[in-house]
Amino acid sequence: MDQVIIEASAIVDPGAILGAGTRVWHFAHVCGGARIGAGCSLGQNVFIGNDVRIGARCKIQNNVSVYDAVTIEDEVFCGPSMVFTNVWNPRAAIVRKDAYRPTLVRQGASIGANATIVCGVTIGRYAFIAAGAVVTRDVPDFALMAGVPARQSGWIGRHGERLALPRGADGDATCPHTGERYQVRGGVCRLLDAPL
Repeated sequence: MDQVIIEASAIVDPGAILGAGTRVWHFAHVCGGARIGAGCSLGQNVFIGNDVRIGARCKIQNNVSVYDAVTIEDEVFCGPSMVFTNVWNPRAAIVRKDAYRPTLVRQGASIGANATIVCGVTIGRYAFIAAGAVVTRDVPDFALMAGVPARQSGWIGRHGERLALPRGADGDATCPHTGERYQVRGGVCRLLDAPL
């Protein structure tokens, strides 16, 4: 299905670009400068700002606001009511639109319900942010993050399952679901190969 579907109560401002097969649910608002890839789902009451780029096949769940200066790559999951920010030190009486700090969410990452992403960070490829976590600094690829502030509690594979890799040490693991092999060296997790 390549048709863009916009529910009657949603607002998509002129100029917004929505990729084929994207669906915009009830009461959502997409601003005119937004660029959204193919096959995305924008849940009920979602807000997408002007200076936002969202890749293909992303799921933005209910009550998420994606503010200006946020870039989301392909296949990212944003859980219900999670929060992005774009100003480090907001004040109601001071306009700081020239002080937005860019946030980047890399391919395949998942952000749990009610998590908060403080602006200016990069969330690595296939990282997993637990529900309610508060991310205040960059997150490595394949990292499993939890807590306030978020700290790494392990590693997670592309399939979304925790990997049997040591925390704070080098190691190797195979995903039991996919057979993909992962390696940690010097605090960096890499996917070694992916079965065809």
